[in-house]
Amino acid sequence: MLLIFALPALYLTAALLGALVPVNSDWEEPEVGIPVYISSNGVHLDFVMPADAAGLSWREDFPGSHFGDPNWPNAAWVMIGAGDRGIYLDTPTWSDLELDTAVTSMIAGERIMHVQWVADPVYYATAKLTLRPEEYRRLYAAIRADFDLGEGRRPQRIDHPGYWDSDAFYEGLGNFNAVRTCNQWVNAKLRIAGVKASLWTPFATGLTWRHPLPDDQST
Repeated sequence: MLLIFALPALYLTAALLGALVPVNSDWEEPEVGIPVYISSNGVHLDFVMPADAAGLSWREDFPGSHFGDPNWPNAAWVMIGAGDRGIYLDTPTWSDLELDTAVTSMIAGERIMHVQWVADPVYYATAKLTLRPEEYRRLYAAIRADFDLGEGRRPQRIDHPGYWDSDAFYEGLGNFNAVRTCNQWVNAKLRIAGVKASLWTPFATGLTWRHPLPDDQST
């Protein structure tokens, strides 16, 4: 019985400490660079990135034929996140989440990717970073490396209707569990890019506090 209560307490303590300990602590945000936003619904984090920046583009990876409205890839921004297959595909709302899906995701989930075209990044933003071109390129490469690429070295769309006419799901690489959550995935990509991040943060708030929105973009 004691173990049942001890494990959640240890997990929460580790999450708190991991969120407070910085990685790439000497990183300083440049005054001019490429803007990247982080979106949060309080539970889940996504990146919101320019469709075209630093000589790199997401447009050929996510063409109009993959979306309910084929005009969406004309948008200037794309939102990308990672999550568990069962939660993404079988849980359209949090009220639909079933116990077995939640347990599987925390122990032995399978990572897939979610992509949504975005017209206004500030509408979704909880945090903002300005990256140097070389940092952005590392971030781009680290994110793309988690897509399971198929023919032509392009992301493989999953046959699923998505949530809206602007989004789609793609096959991913790697596992999803209580250690490798969607939020830690975002945190880990920032670490690879060389940007200030947290040591480990399975929860959304463990990262976003480090990069608050400018006052004129806060809601």
